[in-house]
Amino acid sequence: MPTPTIAFAALADPTRAAIVDLLARRGELAAGGIGAEFTSSASAISQHLKVLREAGLVTVEKRAQQRVYRLDASALAGVEGWLASRARQWNARMDKLAAHIEKTSASMAQDRGELS
Repeated sequence: MPTPTIAFAALADPTRAAIVDLLARRGELAAGGIGAEFTSSASAISQHLKVLREAGLVTVEKRAQQRVYRLDASALAGVEGWLASRARQWNARMDKLAAHIEKTSASMAQDRGELS
């Protein structure tokens, strides 16, 4: 399973993110089928697929002369779990900030009322 940092670095490139979206929609595709969807050269697409493969986001199966790619669902589930954990942390922080702002605002309103 890839680390979230490696996965996000791989997905930071728009072409690689589009390849992941394409594989999510189609299930699996040969490298040539993936390349046909983009204006990039075959070697550029091959390099993008290599990065995704090394990041653990896709798997490849050699079938005769073709290399067939598919998403690695377990890797994506790991990334999703990491994101969910971070979302819970940030939501807790935002809740604390909102409570602090509300408390501070109430205190300031009370102070303004006492000064008038």
